[in-house]
Amino acid sequence: MIRALIAFLFVAAALPPGAAAAKDGDRRAFVIHDFKLENGAILPEARVMYATYGTLNAARDNAILLPSHYMADAHGYEWLIGSDKALDPAKYFIVATELFGNGKSSSPSNTPEPFHGPHFPVATIRDNVEAVHRLLGETFHLAHLRAVIGFSMGGEQAFQWAVSHPDFADRIVVTSATARAWPAGIVRLRSEIAAIETDPVFAKGDYKEQPRAGLKAFGAVWAAWLFSPQWWRDELWRSYSKPGTTFDDVYEGFHQDFIPGADANDLILQMRTWEKHDVGTTPGFNGDTKRALASIKVPLLYMPSETDMYFPVGDAHYEAQFIPHVTLMPIPSLWGHTAGAASNPADGKFLNDKIAAFLAAK
Repeated sequence: MIRALIAFLFVAAALPPGAAAAKDGDRRAFVIHDFKLENGAILPEARVMYATYGTLNAARDNAILLPSHYMADAHGYEWLIGSDKALDPAKYFIVATELFGNGKSSSPSNTPEPFHGPHFPVATIRDNVEAVHRLLGETFHLAHLRAVIGFSMGGEQAFQWAVSHPDFADRIVVTSATARAWPAGIVRLRSEIAAIETDPVFAKGDYKEQPRAGLKAFGAVWAAWLFSPQWWRDELWRSYSKPGTTFDDVYEGFHQDFIPGADANDLILQMRTWEKHDVGTTPGFNGDTKRALASIKVPLLYMPSETDMYFPVGDAHYEAQFIPHVTLMPIPSLWGHTAGAASNPADGKFLNDKIAAFLAAK
């Protein structure tokens, strides 16, 4: 069913925070005490969940960072990790991190007062980058990365790494994302937030139970933007569906329970983080997105999906003209936004082949 695709995009691992794991993919917690956000709020205990794959070599020069996308956990890049994929754990040490607000890292749903629920301060993409910068330095003593590779909100983080820490990574890869949230995207995000907030049960975020009607409306609005119109017209959802599945079955899969178990305030927090993103507001650039993009020093592989309605390919073409060492390589796909996370075999092969070649280039 289409549920398989939803599960692919929003992986939810069952390991508890802080599990003392030894094998690849097990999730652990990095805790920062008194972590100050850009807006001045101080989280007494900021938790960043992460997982690793492979082994850090003696020279500490084989590390790659994979920052998570919207509501995903550290397993969201396993389409890219493996002996037959671009990131072989026998060669690379891979660190996959989780955004604030995903329900596992510090989030409205798991943080005590005074920051519980609607009182959790909006963390920016830069706040997330700085928390992970500390994780890499304090846990693994890393001062440099081979690459930062990110899909969607992970791609926003990859762009921010390139601007905030221009010498930290040798290469940057961005799939299905842009360097800032442009106005059309902000309209979409605010419409999805409004879908949740208009449920009376939401009670301005102080709900006693999840606002189910609002969450259902949110899922329906989100799905309308997720794939290309031709994806729907050609019924490409059938590749993830049982025989006999109808269009209405697919729609209801999104409408009824788009991200199973997600907390409404967590969903909204990450959307607020998303809509505020702009590399131009990095200190020193005075809101000038073009100048921030022009500051990127390292080679950057920019892979928008040709049919993405979250991050339209036209926005990527616009941004790319300001990036000095960019390779703009749109993904030839009908799978919309999800193409950037290898939601089907053809896109998975395209991404793995191109990313592997980019990492190997001199």
